Order: sequence, then structure tokens, then C-alpha cells
Amino acid sequence: MLMLMSLPFLAWVILFKYVPLWGWTIAFQKFKPAKDLFDQKWVGLDNFKFLFKEEAFYLVLRNTIVMSSINLVLGFITAIVLALLLNELRNVYFKRTVQTISYLPHFISWVVAANIVQTALSPEGIVNILLLKLQLIDQPILWLGKGEYFWGILGVSEIWKNVGWNTIIYLAAILTIDPAQYEAAEMDGASRLQRIWHITLPGMRPVIVILLIMNLGFILESGFEPQYLLGNSMNVDYSENLDIFVLKYGMQMNNYGLATAAGMFKTVVSFIFLIAANHIAKRLGQSRLY
Repeated sequence: MLMLMSLPFLAWVILFKYVPLWGWTIAFQKFKPAKDLFDQKWVGLDNFKFLFKEEAFYLVLRNTIVMSSINLVLGFITAIVLALLLNELRNVYFKRTVQTISYLPHFISWVVAANIVQTALSPEGIVNILLLKLQLIDQPILWLGKGEYFWGILGVSEIWKNVGWNTIIYLAAILTIDPAQYEAAEMDGASRLQRIWHITLPGMRPVIVILLIMNLGFILESGFEPQYLLGNSMNVDYSENLDIFVLKYGMQMNNYGLATAAGMFKTVVSFIFLIAANHIAKRLGQSRLY
């Protein structure tokens, strides 16, 4: 019965993840939309050669890696810390209230969330008002008009939107820990912080390692919607990532071969990161994907 229930998901994976791989042939062609896929002009590795000579590619690659790293580090730390804090709450109603409030932003679309962020960071927004009231700044700052602020803004926005949702799996991992361990540690005089360090975190370690491996496989997936919606001509040198690069060259400039080559590069590098992280976890004796 479980195998039968998995068949629709297996069909979805094959249809949307493996069948489109035939489209990678476009990376080796000078693709023209009006022609059949196999009637195109083949150009070998020309698209890849042009891609690696393009300065804009290295700029968006830098942006993608930095934004992914920020999201990965901050996302892991904040989700784990919030899960630990929620686990220590004894008032059930307060705990559920905090959980609900932290989960809600996840269900807001990035279109709405980006508008909230833009409004809060506008010259007349709440952020500038508070900073002016506290006399930390002399005049309003155009936050989204300065590229060097973009990575920080994106990291905070991602945390605000997803930290509550990311804690769910960590809270589930904590629930699998035997309560007798906490009782024995408390009888031995262990403080709350000692119980967290020696019992809760080790109990969460397998889940943390598995999620870290899976997230390393998406190191070049820094997102699309927040960068596209919060980016503008003033911060484009910091906001444009590989997904926007592919969109720009593929759809706006009709250079489908170059866009496909960039997407193919992103997939291959992500796969290498995934395998390497899994191998390192195996060598260290930690949990792994296979």
C-alpha cells in the first residue's frame, strides 16, 4: 500500500525532474524557438566558453554563493535556537502562540512579503522612523538603494519569513528524545543549559546533519522571488543571482543556449556539493543520505 501511495510522487519526479533533462541539449546549440530541438545548429561548447568569459556571470555567481551562504548559516542557527527556546517553554498556551506567530509569515507569498519589506525600509518606513527617534541616524536611509545593504536585508527577510516553519522538523526531532534522559540529568544536578548541550543538541544531531547535507545541494539556489522583487537598478550588482541571470539571457535576450548552459552549470555544481557533503558525513561517522 505504501509503495502504491508513492507512485504519484514518483511519476511527478520523473515528469518534472528527469524528462526536462532533454532540454540540456539546448546548451550545445544555437537555439531558435521556431525549429525542432534536433534541427538546431550545434555549436559544441561555445555557450560554455562564452559563459565563463562573461564578467557578469562571475558577478552573479558571487552574489548567489554569498546569499546562499547567508541564508544557510542564519537559517540553521535561528531555526535551531528557536526550536530550543520553544522546547524550554512550560506555558503551553504561550508556546502555541509564539509558534503560530512565527509560522504565519511562511504562508505569505513573496509578492506580499516584498511589499511589506519595501514599505518598512522606505524613507518614511518604520525602520527609518525608529532609527531617527533613537537618534542613530540623522536622516532617512534609502536601504534598498544601496547595494551593500542588500545581502543583510535579504538574510533578515528570509529569517522573518521562514524561521518558524524551519523549526518544525527540529521540534519533531526533540520529541523523539527519551524524557528519562532529562530526568536523570536533573537528578544528577545538571542545569538547564547543560541539559540542552549534552542531551537536546546531541539528540538533534542526526537531523541537523541530514538537513545540512541536503541544503548544501542547493548552495547555488539562493532563491528567485525575493531577489527579483527587492532588486532594482541601484542594487543590481548585489541582488542579481544565477536564476535572474538565466531569466535575463534566456527570455529577455533570447539567448536560450547561454541560459541553459548557466542552469546546467548550477545543477552540476549543486550535485557535486551534495555528493561531497554526504561523503564527508560518512567519513566522520555522521548520519547521511545513503
